[in-house]
Amino acid sequence: MDAGVERLDVSVYTVPTERPEADGTLAWDSTTIVLVEATAGGATGIGYTYGPAACARVIEDTLRDQVVGTDPLDVPGAWEAMVRAVRNQGRPGVVSMAISAVDTALWDLKARLLGVSLCALLGRVRETVPVYGSGGFISMSDDDLQEQLAGWVHGLGIPRAKIKIGERWGRDPERDMARVQLARKAIGDAAQLFVDANGGYTRKQAVRLARRLGDWGVSWFEEPVSSDDLDGLREIRDLIDLDVAAGEYGYDLAYFHRMLAAGAVDCLQVDVTRCGGVTEFLRAAGVAAGFGVEVSAHCAPALSAHPMAAIANARHIEYFADHARIERMLLEGAPEPDGGSVRPDPAGAGTGLTVRRSDAERFRTA
Repeated sequence: MDAGVERLDVSVYTVPTERPEADGTLAWDSTTIVLVEATAGGATGIGYTYGPAACARVIEDTLRDQVVGTDPLDVPGAWEAMVRAVRNQGRPGVVSMAISAVDTALWDLKARLLGVSLCALLGRVRETVPVYGSGGFISMSDDDLQEQLAGWVHGLGIPRAKIKIGERWGRDPERDMARVQLARKAIGDAAQLFVDANGGYTRKQAVRLARRLGDWGVSWFEEPVSSDDLDGLREIRDLIDLDVAAGEYGYDLAYFHRMLAAGAVDCLQVDVTRCGGVTEFLRAAGVAAGFGVEVSAHCAPALSAHPMAAIANARHIEYFADHARIERMLLEGAPEPDGGSVRPDPAGAGTGLTVRRSDAERFRTA
């Protein structure tokens, strides 16, 4: 292609939550999405990250110059240039989220220029990808918790649901267990029940609770201890029957390799809006496959659907209530769950996502 990437635009939107939200170790009342639009040849691709507004500054100050003018079909080349340019800024955290937003926009642009869907460009392994409903915030009332979970399982037909536990950094395990019982009652015996402690427990506390969680049919224990405690995750994994999951804070390939090499998880979580975009997501999935481990996409369900359809070791996508709501509000074309799965459109162009300008503008902060 003769013309290079012509423009790289970035905007920031902060969307208040419907009600205050909290997990066992953090509380929030709004979510910020940093959106990138890459333009070339009359087409525009979009990508985004759920990160702070500082991501936009990294894109404007450092990444834009590495991308504008490059061949829009050479996405891995642009990704490599971005990674080299941020050497002195540090890859993890804000910088990696910024790279993720740009990389996903470039992949979307490439697919649109070629007139194919992103999953077709990457090469589909499956037509649909399972999802699980995720929310169950500790800040919710018991009635709201049960209504949300029942809506996923009985309303949308999603046979998997996850709630937050580890309240007050694990200081109220009896309350955690009471909420697990409420969740099981809401979804019935047939649906799978997952829990996420967000690193709120100690090692032995997590092992003791896992035995009780198993009595209620919980099959997935996410971040029972900090995801940085690889020895602790492996120790817990060796002692319990529930699947141990972590990885959502992975910002580069080395992180995922360390976690897998430590034998720390039964399922690796990868976030396409944090890890370095589609480029690094596919590489992380390849490393996981080498260890015989499946991948679960963390959050951002509308962006996760296409790369997840392209990997053989995909388990499911987190249909996170907060992000699913924002994607419905700000984006046209976000795939909706049907029978417990999402189906990325193989006949569309790119991710199929477009920005609802009139709806988004009232949330714009930069």
